[in-house]
Amino acid sequence: MEYNLTDVASVIRSKNSGPYELTFDIIFKEVEMYRKVKSAQVFNTKMFAHLYHIPESQIISLVHFDPAKAVKITIVRPIPSGALGETDVYGAQQHAPLMKMKFTLS
Repeated sequence: MEYNLTDVASVIRSKNSGPYELTFDIIFKEVEMYRKVKSAQVFNTKMFAHLYHIPESQIISLVHFDPAKAVKITIVRPIPSGALGETDVYGAQQHAPLMKMKFTLS
């Protein structure tokens, strides 16, 4: 069955994790869906690198945090926060690709 991430997650956000890193948080509505997504390894470095058009080496960490029903991904910021040409100093607008994400679970 195909799912829209926006239908199963209560929070999808991005934020600074210092001036050189961005963190993405996905918090699921239901523990059962979180467990299925975790078990199926829907979120992995290859998938996230493809979604964000970055090399896997730019992904610092990808962690499943069971107590919060959450996935946390931290990447190297493409442009440091506040640098010339950077357009999102707080990193709060970088979650848009996740908002369009669809995935399949059997």
